[in-house]
Amino acid sequence: MIEIDAVTVRFGGLVALNEVSARLTAPVAGIIGPNGAGKTTLMNVVSGFITAKSGRVLVEGQDFLRLAPHRRAQGGLRRSFQKEQIADDLTVLENVLVQTDWSLTNARAKRAEAMEMLAVVGLADRAHKIGAALSGFERRLTDVARCMAGRPRLIMFDEPAGGLSVEETRQLGDLVLQIHGLTGAQTVIIDHDVELISRICAETLVLDFGRRIAFGPTAEVLADPKVKAAYLGTEEGMQ
Repeated sequence: MIEIDAVTVRFGGLVALNEVSARLTAPVAGIIGPNGAGKTTLMNVVSGFITAKSGRVLVEGQDFLRLAPHRRAQGGLRRSFQKEQIADDLTVLENVLVQTDWSLTNARAKRAEAMEMLAVVGLADRAHKIGAALSGFERRLTDVARCMAGRPRLIMFDEPAGGLSVEETRQLGDLVLQIHGLTGAQTVIIDHDVELISRICAETLVLDFGRRIAFGPTAEVLADPKVKAAYLGTEEGMQ
């Protein structure tokens, strides 16, 4: 469970997040909102790139905001970025193994786990392909495998479907739905693809101008008039 408790972030006179709270309990949860709503800012607070002025983020009862960023990673936090962070001069396997550099697990076990995750995402046969030679979708799949390695507790994806085709987005969604069963980790996903959010997220938090405007079961949230007005547009736009 992830409990976001009254998180506030200020950049000078700008309030980027204003006492945002939500208790995320579903295996896969979504965060949506218009551009500039504070979605990535919230993700950056959780992962340690931004310091909150006040508030807490509890992951299974542990306040991650009290930990240094590297301690959060060691504690099971994984995240992706809007642009996947794949090293072009490393192989697919090496890109996944980098995620577990800090672990005291022996090298053979690390390699076995990395290969297992690559098999899950469908890249086991391309484990020795160099990063620079990967397609955009292969880079995203490698990113997913990286996030699944090293016993994660919380995985956060920031717009992972950006630039993907409809079929690639469907495959990505299917992978995300497997994560909890395979690793036990909870997943939080930011994306503008409402169809993807609707299909894979049991609950969704909606932000607008740094404030929470809705939170709950995804179907109910997407039907909320405030959400449609702030983000989804007219009902015709939903069809």
